[in-house]
Amino acid sequence: MQKGWNRVIPYLLILPNVLLFAVFVLVPILWIFYLSLTDYSMLSAPVWTGLANYSRLLHDSIFHRAVANTAWYWIGTVVPGMAIGLVLANLLSMKLRGLASFRALIYLPGVISSVAVAMTWLWMLDPAQGPVNPLLEFFGIEGRNWLGDPATSLETVIVIGVWTGIGYAMIVFLAGIQSIPESLYEAASLDGASGFRKLWHITVPLLKPMTLFLFITATIRSFQVFDLVYVLTGGGPANSSTTIVTQIIGASFQEYRMGYAAAMAVFLLAATLVVTLIQYGIGSRNQAAE
Repeated sequence: MQKGWNRVIPYLLILPNVLLFAVFVLVPILWIFYLSLTDYSMLSAPVWTGLANYSRLLHDSIFHRAVANTAWYWIGTVVPGMAIGLVLANLLSMKLRGLASFRALIYLPGVISSVAVAMTWLWMLDPAQGPVNPLLEFFGIEGRNWLGDPATSLETVIVIGVWTGIGYAMIVFLAGIQSIPESLYEAASLDGASGFRKLWHITVPLLKPMTLFLFITATIRSFQVFDLVYVLTGGGPANSSTTIVTQIIGASFQEYRMGYAAAMAVFLLAATLVVTLIQYGIGSRNQAAE
């Protein structure tokens, strides 16, 4: 009987977490899958339509624009943010007085509410009263309506997204750098290695687990970007900065097309899962090869 209880007790201990996962994660996902196959407006019962919503996605030019913008936001924020974070982490890993204050300042945008960050940049980029355009004009660069121009709205949001994510990447890389044995750098110095060669041949290879973690988490965040876009541009002008999540919110809570919004959500889930699995597979294969 004691052996039987020893087998049952572990399952009893994890049962609360399993129930919470089932109620708050698994059931909502299954419900979203079901709604994506229906015509549902919250004002009446769902009507089964099969794959009609997915067929509509294939012909929705605005959704295609949202997918392209989300992809560009992913490309423009993930790799540059990680690269700048790695450089800053390497610089701030030196044992110099006062570096803790610089680390806190760089990390600060990552802990401030994204809405507050967006409102601050909204004021700074204001073409009439913001300080950015006068500063650029001082250096001979013509100011413009950065968020109100379709040619620059998405790029401006991307720059702000990079700025908000640098601090988190820096902290993760900094923790990894501080765990690397100092003896490796001392041996490289004795062999005459330069600072760049130490970074490329010692720091970067030993930071692969942190790099994989940051790549996956940053990818998920970039695919789900909404608050910055909603506050800064609202997806405009002329859908030039709209994203998949912006389209989901608009279709569900503004147009009450819950079934269509659910289909977009399923597409976003599938795209995130596929990209994450590819990244995880590449990272696992590289670690196994080593």
